[in-house]
Amino acid sequence: MTRARDLGLACGRLPPGRLNLISDVAGVSVGHVTLVDGEIRTGVTAIRPHAGDVFRDRPVAAAHVLNGFGKSIGLMQVEELGQLETPILLTNTLSVGACGTALIRRAIAENPRIGRQTSTVNPIVFECNDGYLNDIQALAVTEAHALAALDATTTAFDVGAVGAGTGMSCFGFKGGIGSASRQLTLDGATFHLGTLVLANFGRTGDLRLPDGRRVAPPDLATSAERGSVIIVVATDVPLEHRQLQRVIRRAGAGLARLGSFYGHGSGDIFLGFTTANRTSHDATSDLMPMRVIAEQRIDLLFEAVADATQESVLDALAASPDTLGRSSHHRLGLAGSL
Repeated sequence: MTRARDLGLACGRLPPGRLNLISDVAGVSVGHVTLVDGEIRTGVTAIRPHAGDVFRDRPVAAAHVLNGFGKSIGLMQVEELGQLETPILLTNTLSVGACGTALIRRAIAENPRIGRQTSTVNPIVFECNDGYLNDIQALAVTEAHALAALDATTTAFDVGAVGAGTGMSCFGFKGGIGSASRQLTLDGATFHLGTLVLANFGRTGDLRLPDGRRVAPPDLATSAERGSVIIVVATDVPLEHRQLQRVIRRAGAGLARLGSFYGHGSGDIFLGFTTANRTSHDATSDLMPMRVIAEQRIDLLFEAVADATQESVLDALAASPDTLGRSSHHRLGLAGSL
């Protein structure tokens, strides 16, 4: 598996974590189910914020919509309550419902009181439209696939044309799943911030590499920006909801460095969470302790999220091979064009 750094496409000055993946944040894991059959090029990617029951042990979270051309679910309650209640699923646009139902079924299986003796549950599902390479009308993704992705989560996961990224395109090249992390030092202790992207955006010809080169597939004319990008940010730095919002907004800086201008038809949606601050569904006290970063040190996280986002997209492009899909549509991998 080729990654961005194998092609000399590292971003920024901060060091990466050990795996240079979102899972460098302790407890975070990622799983894929990849569907390739006939004209099907799609799948599901699952992100677990920790190994426990997320409904009962809820990470502080925040969402930001840079451009709202998207069909995701669960963002409104994340913004209202500032917490996650389920793992996160990524898939194609027409499979959001199946993935949402799978998250609800899993939460009910683990917590039979949901919707009866306690609150309902807020599933988090994000999407991009893979219909150029995938027969999206086939509705190939099922609840079983979503549950299998949740069960397949691991810290050392593949990137590129896998899971939800199987049929995605980016700047006219083959897009997909990418990830990167940055290591941070605060008060003498080591922390991490990681990003995972579902890259399906960018106008052909607009891609800019970290050294300033502009690259494009040789066989494609410039096309309109109609894609989307989902960015999931994880960190073990203690933050509260407002600080997380400030941090994840800076993911847009990473996209801009790549040449994106967040076009009219693009769904650019970010979600972030911290494993360091959690709220309990079963809290028995009126008040809960919470640490937060000193505001004058938050620039370090702004820099980290911009760099990691930029490199995550390049990671998705570097790892994705030439792909032939529906109706003989094809996308070239970036590695062969450099």
